[in-house]
Amino acid sequence: MILPVGGSVIEPPRHVAIIMDGNGRWALKHSLPRTEGHRKGADAVRRTVKACIEVKINYLTLFAFSSENWKRPTDEVQTLMSLLRFYLQNEIEELVDTGVRLKVIGDRKELDHDIQSLIDLAEKRTAGNTRLNLTVALNYGGRREIILAVKTLVQNAMTGSLNLSAIDERNFEECLETAGMPDPDLLIRTSGECRLSNFLLWQCAYSELVFLETLWPDFKKADLINAVEEYNSRERRYGGTKGQS
Repeated sequence: MILPVGGSVIEPPRHVAIIMDGNGRWALKHSLPRTEGHRKGADAVRRTVKACIEVKINYLTLFAFSSENWKRPTDEVQTLMSLLRFYLQNEIEELVDTGVRLKVIGDRKELDHDIQSLIDLAEKRTAGNTRLNLTVALNYGGRREIILAVKTLVQNAMTGSLNLSAIDERNFEECLETAGMPDPDLLIRTSGECRLSNFLLWQCAYSELVFLETLWPDFKKADLINAVEEYNSRERRYGGTKGQS
C-alpha cells in the first residue's frame, strides 16, 4: 500500500526493526546523567509506535535490552528495569485501545518476577490486536536464539519427531522466538553505529540496513519516513540480478 505522508508518498515495509542506540550519548551531550537519556528514549518509543501505526507498518521490533547489557552500571540497569515496569503498568491501556499487539522475545527468566508477570499480562491483554505487531527484545541475544533453535531441532531428531534429513530453513525458523513473523524488511540503527550487535542475526540476512546519525531520544516520525524512503530507493534482489527477485 502506497501512502501519502506529510507531502511524501511512501510504500511502507511490512516489518521494521530498530536498534535504539544513543541514549547515553544524548545524555552526555545535554550534560545529564545517562539514566535521563533512557527516560527520553522511552518517549521516542512512544512516538515511534504511533508513527508506525500512521505509516501502516505491520510489524515493529525494538531492541530494548541485550543479554550483554547486564554489564552496564547497576544504577543504569535499575533505571532501565524501572522504565520497563512503568511502561508495562501505564502504557498497556494505550496499546489495547490503539490495536497494538505486544510480544516480548529474549530470556525473560533472568528478569525480576514482577516484570515477568507484567509481560505475561500485557501479552495476554493485547493478544487479539492486529493493527501493529510490536515485538520488544529484552535480555535478547541473536547467537543464543540460534543455539536454542539448534538444540530444539537436535532434540526433535533424537526423539524421532523430526527426520534429520528433513531439517531445512523453514523448520529451523519455526524454532526461533520470532516464529510466525516475517523477517525484517528494514533494519534501522540510530547514533551512527554500523553493526548488528547480536540482533536478529538469522532474520536480518536480507534486510535493508539504514544507519542514522540521529541519537535515539531525538528519533521522530520524520526520521522513520526518511529511512523508509531510503529503503524504497533500493532494489532488493535476494541474490539474483537486477530485475529479478
